[in-house]
Amino acid sequence: MTLDRTILAFAGFMVLLSVALTVWVSPLFVWLTVFVGANLLQSAFTGFCPAAMIFRKLGIKPGCAF
Repeated sequence: MTLDRTILAFAGFMVLLSVALTVWVSPLFVWLTVFVGANLLQSAFTGFCPAAMIFRKLGIKPGCAF
């Protein structure tokens, strides 16, 4: 799996997790969804993604976008 697909899978997991936490734990977890969405949007324009740096250090092979 490349870094690009890993980032997309991680972001999707985080969105689903935050929705579940919002429904079952506290409505304040909706801010996690907002954070993930904002991070995806800014990385689309700037190419900077903190999660990509972490996954790269963990040895995930590079992709095209990150």
